[in-house]
Amino acid sequence: MESRTVSATDLIWQLAAMGVQRGGVLVVHTAFKKVGAIENGPQGLIDALLAALGPAGTLVMPSMADTDDEPFDPARSPCRAMGVVADTFWRMPGVSRSDSPHAFAARGPRARDITAPHSLTVPHGRESPVGRVFDLDGAVLLLGVGHDADTTIHLAENIAGVRYRLPVHSTIVERGRPVRVDYSEVDHCCENFRLMDGWLDERQLQRRGIVGHADARLARSRAIVAAALERLRRNETIFLHPPGVCGECDASRARM
Repeated sequence: MESRTVSATDLIWQLAAMGVQRGGVLVVHTAFKKVGAIENGPQGLIDALLAALGPAGTLVMPSMADTDDEPFDPARSPCRAMGVVADTFWRMPGVSRSDSPHAFAARGPRARDITAPHSLTVPHGRESPVGRVFDLDGAVLLLGVGHDADTTIHLAENIAGVRYRLPVHSTIVERGRPVRVDYSEVDHCCENFRLMDGWLDERQLQRRGIVGHADARLARSRAIVAAALERLRRNETIFLHPPGVCGECDASRARM
């Protein structure tokens, strides 16, 4: 049996009921398949988010490059791996997109501040889009995805100074030519970011609800970072699987 189509009006009401604040700064991670049938599809979801935030609010979405082997062009490079909503958003008029393979896109009064140049080799530190949202006391909305898709937790790892890393590379343009840059990034499989649910829920720092047809979570960026830092300071590798369970986590631990 097909799900009913959620109207634009109902979508805005759902977002308000979740606690999306007018005039706020909001990072959204979403899997549109889970959001399901809504009026006007992915564009309808973006329009509802903008309406819920109002003209004084700023909407932010991940907009990372799909490939590390081609130079990133903020005016052309797709971000299909981030989902159809994110890949629709950066193409819209009035949206700013940062000039980095680790790009974020934003629309609203704080968009240019959030998408200002940020580090290639420390993509989720304090001087990054997620770091700037943290400084602005913004919120994180997860639609049809869990905290394993929550880039803000990488900010906490960088603030904590964790030592684990994965070897990665990006391609940039220098003097008109593509150049490969190899470096180490704080990363792993991210599956254990799901621990964040319990930590936030027990202190009532996360709101849960339904947006469209998807399970949704909303929390302040600062609450997410504080909860993660508390645990990371007790156990630096709390987000990594035990040795021998996950190859990606093993590779990250090996760089310590």
